[in-house]
Amino acid sequence: MNYYLGLDIGSSSIKAALVDVKTGKSIGVVQEPEDEMGMHSEINGWAEQNPNDWWLHVCNAIKKLKNKYQVSSKYIKGIGISYQMHGLVLVDKEGNLLRPSIIWCDSRAVDIGTKAFEEIGKEKCATNLLNSPANFTASKLKWVIDNEPETYERVHKFMLPGDYIAYKFSNSINTTISGLSEGIFWDFKNNSIADFLMEHYGIDKDLVPDIVETFGIQSVVDEKGEIDSGIAAGTPIYYRAGDQPNNALSLNVLNPGEVAATGGTSGVVYAITDSLSVKESARVNNFAHVNYKIGTHPRIGKLLCINGAGIQYRWLLNNLDVESYEEMNNLAAKIPIGSDGVCLIPFGNGSERMLNNKEIGTRIVNLNLNNHNKGHLCRAALEGIAFSFVYGMEILKSDGINPEVMRAGNDNLFRSEIFANTVATLIGQEIELYNTTGAIGAARAANLHEGDFEAFSKSIMDNDYVMTFKPFKEKQLYLEAYNTWKNELELFINR
Repeated sequence: MNYYLGLDIGSSSIKAALVDVKTGKSIGVVQEPEDEMGMHSEINGWAEQNPNDWWLHVCNAIKKLKNKYQVSSKYIKGIGISYQMHGLVLVDKEGNLLRPSIIWCDSRAVDIGTKAFEEIGKEKCATNLLNSPANFTASKLKWVIDNEPETYERVHKFMLPGDYIAYKFSNSINTTISGLSEGIFWDFKNNSIADFLMEHYGIDKDLVPDIVETFGIQSVVDEKGEIDSGIAAGTPIYYRAGDQPNNALSLNVLNPGEVAATGGTSGVVYAITDSLSVKESARVNNFAHVNYKIGTHPRIGKLLCINGAGIQYRWLLNNLDVESYEEMNNLAAKIPIGSDGVCLIPFGNGSERMLNNKEIGTRIVNLNLNNHNKGHLCRAALEGIAFSFVYGMEILKSDGINPEVMRAGNDNLFRSEIFANTVATLIGQEIELYNTTGAIGAARAANLHEGDFEAFSKSIMDNDYVMTFKPFKEKQLYLEAYNTWKNELELFINR
């Protein structure tokens, strides 16, 4: 049996998966390290990691995977890589790291991106970049220019986290259009590197890696890569993408009208469009999706993040006298739609980009201490988080998205019938659930170098499909509860 290896380079851990080349069936997934990776925060708001730690854990994960499933490297026929988005990795001419990576959750470049948005012009940014420069990779590189000029002078190439892992396998430095777009280095209007932003920031264009296709032979494992990783020299790296585009791909979200959703600690709605029109560049991120092609196939992923999602429900689990999410879901099921008037505004995990970066916290309103109990809080939390997804979908619709189906991983929030039914009924679309991970999706994507998207989609349906939540025809009570919640939210937003 032959296999593809999939890697998911997260900020908390590395996951590695093997799938059968022929069927796409998952053989197994492992994680390294067992506990979360640390990150260094010298100053409040900063977040850095050593990219060589990622590589160490990649190599350990591969070793663990091969040993656990008794797989020889000669049967691993290709590699797919998913990675934490927006990170900045800098190397010199010898390929040595010049500093730790400034990762996605580091906020040091917020003011730089905000200033550039104003100086370049919001319309030009929306038309050409499809985004504000914001706190993305280009702005982080500008921070290095301004604050560590001696480091910048030695930079040979910048890379995204997945580019660095591919480099460690192969000694080849390259990237993709999708990757460049997530760093806000890509000009969609001119189908080229965003020269005007590079010039505005004073970034040397020679620092941009070579561009390769998202699906295809990007590079091959060299002798040192084999020694370090245990993957045979000559093994191709066939695929690379940021974690959110890759999650969408893992859920078979590739075409306009298809929407991917995740309901973990934070929530994400990632919708595909073929339009380059952008109205919400300050609240919604827009990236070249994995199947984006210049001119002929303009697939754009619109990403909307909800910071206050699963973290809210976990907080209740930790602070109510309950044993499990299952118990909370059972308590919530005993409470009617609308939670007898209790509203929970679930934005207690920092500022919310979709609310124009306002930090309004978590709010519980209309709580009657005589009539309401922890079941009401559980239901109000599930509904409140669901309503925040619906609110986000309204923003995406105003930005040109016409949803036809939502696909989600079978994770904590979407396991709740209350949550999933509420979202499905209010957006008026089915929600399909799948058992998959980013590492499995990246492994399967390695097979797309052959271009058979139909077989790829079939492998997801055959191996991962769990169930479908259909919208209820009777939705009046859901609408009333949502409108009450939305009114309470907008009172806080506009105060």
